[in-house]
Amino acid sequence: MTPFFEVDKKIEIASEQAMKKCAQQFENIEKTTEYNQLKVQAAFIKHNISESHFCSSTGYGYNDRGRDALDKVWATVFGTEDALVRHNFTCGTHTLATALFGVLRPGDKMLCVTGTPYDTLHNVIGISGNGMGSLKDFGILYEEIPLKNNRLDYNAIKNAVDSSVKMVYLQRSRGYELRPSLLVEEIEKAVRISKAENPNVIVMVDNCYGEFVERNEPSDVGADLIAGSLIKNAGGGIAPTGGYIAGRKDLIEKCAYRQTTPGLGKEVGATLGHNREFYMGLFHAPHAVGEALKSAVFISALFESFGYKTTPAYDDKRGDIVQSLELENPESLIAFCQGVQQGSPIDSFLTPEPWDMPGYDSKVVMAAGTFTLGSTIELSADAPIREPYCAWIQGGLNFHSAKICAMLAAHQMLERGLLK
Repeated sequence: MTPFFEVDKKIEIASEQAMKKCAQQFENIEKTTEYNQLKVQAAFIKHNISESHFCSSTGYGYNDRGRDALDKVWATVFGTEDALVRHNFTCGTHTLATALFGVLRPGDKMLCVTGTPYDTLHNVIGISGNGMGSLKDFGILYEEIPLKNNRLDYNAIKNAVDSSVKMVYLQRSRGYELRPSLLVEEIEKAVRISKAENPNVIVMVDNCYGEFVERNEPSDVGADLIAGSLIKNAGGGIAPTGGYIAGRKDLIEKCAYRQTTPGLGKEVGATLGHNREFYMGLFHAPHAVGEALKSAVFISALFESFGYKTTPAYDDKRGDIVQSLELENPESLIAFCQGVQQGSPIDSFLTPEPWDMPGYDSKVVMAAGTFTLGSTIELSADAPIREPYCAWIQGGLNFHSAKICAMLAAHQMLERGLLK
């Protein structure tokens, strides 16, 4: 197949067969990518974005027109009243925490309807880590509704949402769970049920890994707040850091007061030269997401052919870019991640090993040869070393690079006698 990488012939043949299986899915992805690309392009044109919007500000950052226009472009793309897009959101968890602390007050109740949230939010909510300044420490109540057969339990949501619930919270992606990620149509139904029971309830969606996967976003179907990281889908592989919150104007103002300080909010915050990267990242994001989706579909088809269970299956409808592989034992899991690392453009010479990663309750192995540290719109593979020994794969800035990484991962497993 290529003079640049050594891959066993069996894997090359399996790759060719997987590509044939993926043809229809690739065509569907291209249509969605084109729709979302035009949506973003139209938003740039609507707000007359020019070279002057890329200028840097320092100090207080007063009257940074690039920063303010970026918020408007973002709100237009995501169909919201306002947005808060900032480089000093350190990660997705920080962004989500800012939104939660921004709009919830002592005595309010947060109801998560997608089961237990992602590991790094446990300390934020107060599920663990008491005394660390969690929502629980500030007197904010928390309840959750387990999923039913890995799907939203709409009857339980209907029965749980009453006047005591201030926020209904949904996590679109699955984290380290094997449930399907949420489709926008499922979020729409949850919003409709919640608002029918309590018209004043705030519906917030953790949109990480979900941006531009479908034509609509949760904010298009009634979610009051959505939030995510710029080193995932929405930054297009160009934004070097940061996060976004988009939604109702009054709620964004409260989030901005939490992000800076009450009374100042969005009026301050120097951009320090990041505006150009953020505009370019958003412009490239639909295409980057399309490449990541094609990568996920191919990896699923390839490893299904080897006899592994994959979630989603290659031809399933997807709500995010994440692909999981049940590799059945820790040795295969580690070998897979090490094979992905070998094909990465950055740090290919390193060997990933399991370690105690902050915010997780078990050792994690992570392959991430990325241009931006921790960027998961670029190809990465990570997994907690615990049953059922699944690898979670995200990203792929371009499909062909991700394709060879997947083949090298299979080759690494084959070399060690681990490939089924």
